[in-house]
Amino acid sequence: MLANLDARLHQTLDGKSVLVTGAAGSIGRVLTERLLRYKPAALRLLDHDEERTFYLQVRHKDCGPIRVLLGDIRDRTRMARAIQGVDYVFHAAALKHVGLGEYNPFEVVNSNLIALQGLVECAIDANVERFVFTSSDKAVNPTNVMGGCKFVGERLVAAGNLFRGKARTIFCSTRFGNVLGSSGSAVALFKRQIEAGMALTVTERDMTRFFMTADEAVDLLLSALLVSCGGEVFVPKMRAMQLGDLIDALGELLAPRRELKYEEIGRRPGEKPYEELISEHEVSRCLETERLLIVLPFIEEGTLSVLGLPQQEQLGPGNYPDDPKWVKNTFVSSAVPPLPKAAVLEILRGELAKDRF
Repeated sequence: MLANLDARLHQTLDGKSVLVTGAAGSIGRVLTERLLRYKPAALRLLDHDEERTFYLQVRHKDCGPIRVLLGDIRDRTRMARAIQGVDYVFHAAALKHVGLGEYNPFEVVNSNLIALQGLVECAIDANVERFVFTSSDKAVNPTNVMGGCKFVGERLVAAGNLFRGKARTIFCSTRFGNVLGSSGSAVALFKRQIEAGMALTVTERDMTRFFMTADEAVDLLLSALLVSCGGEVFVPKMRAMQLGDLIDALGELLAPRRELKYEEIGRRPGEKPYEELISEHEVSRCLETERLLIVLPFIEEGTLSVLGLPQQEQLGPGNYPDDPKWVKNTFVSSAVPPLPKAAVLEILRGELAKDRF
C-alpha cells in the first residue's frame, strides 16, 4: 500500500518482538510468512484452534524466532502473559461470519469487543510500541452484529491512544474488504460446493462487493504499522466485483467441463446489496493516496497533546507519506465499475496458484 514498503519494513521490524493473534487463520498465516522476511527477534503466533495451531507449529518447527502459543483472546490472564516484552501487535483474531453472528450475538460481543478491550489494556500495561487492529468495511453504516462490533471496535482502538497514560503505545485500525479465499468466505464456500457437486448457493448475482487478496491485506497491516500517528483507520482502495462474475469465474477455473447448478437463496439477515469503504461523516477527515484511504481520528479539543501534537495542530496530509490529498466522496461498491469477468478470472487464477483457497 505504501511506496518502498519492503525497505521501510526491514528497518522497522529487524530485531523486534511481534505478536500475531488469530495466527492460524487465513490472514495470520500469510502475515507470518511476510514477517519472517524482516528478521524479527521473536514472532509469537497465538490462536485458539488446537488443530490449526498444531499444523502451524509443524510448518514452522525449525524456525528460530517463532513461538506458537495456544490461547483464547477472551482469557485476559493468558493475553497478559503472551504480550509481555512485545514491541508490535497485529490483532487478527475475531468472529467474522455475518450469519452466525446474527444468531449468536453474545459470542460476537465477547470476542470482538470485550476481548478487544482487554487486549488494548494489556498492550498498554505491557508498554507495547504499536497495536494494529483488523476491522471490516462492514463497520461502515453497519446493518449486522459483526459490523456493529467492528464499528465500536474501531472506536475502542482509537480510544486506546487517549487511555494509555504514559505508555508509548500507538493504536490504529485497518478496514478490510472480503479477502479472497479466507476461511468461511464466499470463495471458500463456493469451492467446497463445486468440489462436492452441490448447487452453488447464491444470494443475488448482481450484488457488489469489495475484494482484496491476502497479500494485499497483509500490505495494509504492515503499512499501518509504519505510518500510524494514532487513532486512524487505514482502508485500501479495493476493486469491486459482481457476485455473479465471481461465481462464473470460479466455475470456469474449478469445473470447466461441468455445467454448474445454482440455488438463489436471497439476501441473508443483516446483509447489504453493496459495501462502503468510508461513511459520509468520515469524508471530511479522510485522506487518500493512490492506493490508500486514511480516516483520521475525531479528536476533541484538549486531547491533541496525548498524541504528541501541539494544541493548534491537527493531523493532515503532512503527517503521512506518498503525498496524500483530502478525499471528496465516499467509496461505494455499487457506484464503482465492477471488474470485468476476465480480470476476476485472472485474480482467482493467481490466488489458486498460491494455494490460497
